[in-house]
Amino acid sequence: MPVEFVAVKSFRALFPIVGIAGLMAGIVLARFVIFPPADQLAVASPPHITDAAVPIAQPLPAADARRLAEAVAQIRREYVDEIPDGKLIDGALRGLLAGLDAHSEYLDPREYEELRRGAAGNYPGIGIEVSADNGFIKVQRLLEDSPAARAGIRAGDLILRIDGEPVGANVAAAIEQMRGPAGSLVRLTVRRAAGDELVDVVLERARVEVHSVSGERLDTGYGYLRIAAFSDTTPADFARTIERLRREQSDLRGIVIDLRNNPGGVLEAAVAVADTMLDRGNIVSARGRAADARFRMDAKPGQILAGVDIAVLVNGASASSAEIVAGALKDNGRALLVGRRTYGKGSVQSVIPLADGHAIKLTTSRYATPSGAYINERGIAPDVALAGPDSAPTDPSVDDEVRAAMRELQRRAPKGTRTAENRKPRA
Repeated sequence: MPVEFVAVKSFRALFPIVGIAGLMAGIVLARFVIFPPADQLAVASPPHITDAAVPIAQPLPAADARRLAEAVAQIRREYVDEIPDGKLIDGALRGLLAGLDAHSEYLDPREYEELRRGAAGNYPGIGIEVSADNGFIKVQRLLEDSPAARAGIRAGDLILRIDGEPVGANVAAAIEQMRGPAGSLVRLTVRRAAGDELVDVVLERARVEVHSVSGERLDTGYGYLRIAAFSDTTPADFARTIERLRREQSDLRGIVIDLRNNPGGVLEAAVAVADTMLDRGNIVSARGRAADARFRMDAKPGQILAGVDIAVLVNGASASSAEIVAGALKDNGRALLVGRRTYGKGSVQSVIPLADGHAIKLTTSRYATPSGAYINERGIAPDVALAGPDSAPTDPSVDDEVRAAMRELQRRAPKGTRTAENRKPRA
């Protein structure tokens, strides 16, 4: 599952992550809140940008500090195994953040780097998605024009060894082994999906672009576009996919945008995508304790789907940034929401770097859709509810829910109820 990213800066991300309860600790932290410059975002009111460290000045009360020190002293003296102080502090910080809510989290350097890679939309590696399969690592998907695709790796292949070392079912460990600096080599021993043929393949790692947007023709005058998650590259990928669909169908009248199973991602990417489909009106607003946690983002004039009706397909796994896009399009009367009630993650997390490559992901805001609704733990109800349990996206040409969304567009099109020309955005 693609997950919630930026280079030596903090960024705001939105996705559901479940934490672990644990020990509480008080620490003086240096806090940075840095966002991309306004000219990189399609927002009307960008948040405050600062590159200065803001120390937290208020120390722990003496009684709390004493209780913490006593607990640490008892663990050092009495616990059955000797625990390094660094491991104690890491565990304490994980408990401190996890105890706040389900989405705040303490990140070690590896976890922080994973988050940054996810947001950036690219990473150095070989370009495959994998999963555990009966004690081995199975190739699920190859990224377009990646080293793995060029070397002939195929979906369904099993990876048995990496650089001669046997591979178990630990997906995270296998991914780390296959990643490395661009230009370095990695050798895979692969069992082909068709038959038992074993093949050794030497790959040169490269910077791999992860494209979160795909699209294709559905029917005459109708197209399909899926957004799997929101990263820094999503707005550009979205615009390119729309341009291609319009070239392929000059009479494009309607499009189904599939946000099912989209877990969220970078806030600014979601706002930029929504902005490309709106001429005016609010996209999202947020409230928090800090000044830069209170903001409002509005659409700018101009859109790339003028005259095209939109249906947005959602389900119970459409969360965070996906809900921002769905809520903005629904509340502004720009799109018809089809499917099931969304997940209901209405909070914003800021990723804040700490010393030595660590970071914290901290809930800093709760956001509202343009109608003023705070959707946390409530979700967004669709305009057209589909029966049955949630279903994951499949081939759109045979996906019943995609077809149902397209039929809703076709049924409503003659009435002109949801076109770009007659919609009435909210201020």
